[in-house]
Amino acid sequence: MPDQADKSGEQKIAGSDVEGFRETLGPFVVAAETTRMPMVFCNARAPDNPIVFVNQAFLNLTGYDEQEVLGQKFDFLILQGTDPEALTEIRTAFEGGRDLETPVRFRRKDGHAIWVSVFISPVRDEAGAVVQHFASFVDVTWHKREEERLRFLLDELNHRTQNTLATVLAIAGQTLRGMTDERTIEAFEERILALSKTHGLLGSENWDRVGLREVLDQTLATLGIETRISIEGNDVSLRPKEALSLTMAFHELATNAMTYGALSTSVGTVDVSWRLEPMPNGDRVRLHWSESGGPPVIPPSFRGFGRRLIKGGLAQDLNGEVRLAFEATGVTCEIAMPNPKGDRWTSHD
Repeated sequence: MPDQADKSGEQKIAGSDVEGFRETLGPFVVAAETTRMPMVFCNARAPDNPIVFVNQAFLNLTGYDEQEVLGQKFDFLILQGTDPEALTEIRTAFEGGRDLETPVRFRRKDGHAIWVSVFISPVRDEAGAVVQHFASFVDVTWHKREEERLRFLLDELNHRTQNTLATVLAIAGQTLRGMTDERTIEAFEERILALSKTHGLLGSENWDRVGLREVLDQTLATLGIETRISIEGNDVSLRPKEALSLTMAFHELATNAMTYGALSTSVGTVDVSWRLEPMPNGDRVRLHWSESGGPPVIPPSFRGFGRRLIKGGLAQDLNGEVRLAFEATGVTCEIAMPNPKGDRWTSHD
C-alpha cells in the first residue's frame, strides 16, 4: 500500500476521474453502483491503470474501504508470485484493449486468499480510443476448493488402482507359476503393465481424455520399441474406454510384430498412420498398422488372445470397424472409429 501522502494525492486524482466519467457514463455507473456483482473501473490513460471507481459489492468481497482502493493499481490485490500467467494476461489485456476472462487469487484485507474469475473489457470513446477499463469479478473460491478436493480424491483413486493392478500381477505370478510356462506368465504381466501405464496417463488428465499418439508412444515404449516404427497422423483425443481398448490392440500388434513379424528381424519396419475422414453422420478416424520387411507371414491356425481381442471385441468397444489381415508381405490392421464429438485436431510433428 502507498504511504498516506501519496495515497491522498492519488485519491484526489481518482476522485476527479470518477466525476469525469460519471458524467460520460452516468446510467452505466449508476447500474454498477447498485448491482450485486463486484465491479471496478480503471483509468486507461494513466500509468498502471489506477482504479477510479469501485462499487460496494467489490468492497464487500475484498473487505477494503473505498478510500483504500481508489488510486491503487488494478493488480494490487492479486497474490504476487502465485499467478504470473494471469498477471501477464491482465497486463496484455490492458495494453491491447481487449476482452479477458481469467481466474486469479485475491488477497482480502483480513489476509485471507480467495479465488475470483476476472472479466475485463475496454470502454471506448466515440473515436474508438480506450478511455477506461471495466472489470467485474465472480467469487469462485468454493469451486476451486471443490476442484482441489476432487483432484485429491482422484489422485488417491489412481494410486489405489495402480496398487490393485500391482497386486493382480503378484497374485497371478504366484498362482500361475508351476501351472503354465514362463512365457505365458510374462505375456499376462506385460498386458497388465500396458493397461497400468494407460491408467496412469488417464489419471494425469483427470480421467478425461488422452491423445492417441500418447497412448501409442507409451505402449511401444513399455515394450522397448524405439526404432523401425514410423508414426504419422494428427493427434486426436480419446475417451478412457477408447484409450484402454486401443492400448490392448497396440500391445498385441506390437508383441506379435516383435515375436513373429516385421520387428522379429533386423530389417523389418512397421508403419502406423491415421487420418480424419468426413462422413455424413460425423467425422471418422481411420488408422492403419502395416508391417513390411519381415519373414513371410503364415496365417495362424488358431485364434490366440490377441487375434480374439482385435477381431472380436475391439470393433464393439470402439463402435467402429476392424480388419486384421495376415498378408504374405506383412500383417496389416485397419481400424475405423467415430471421431469423438468436441475433439480438436491439431498437427503433431
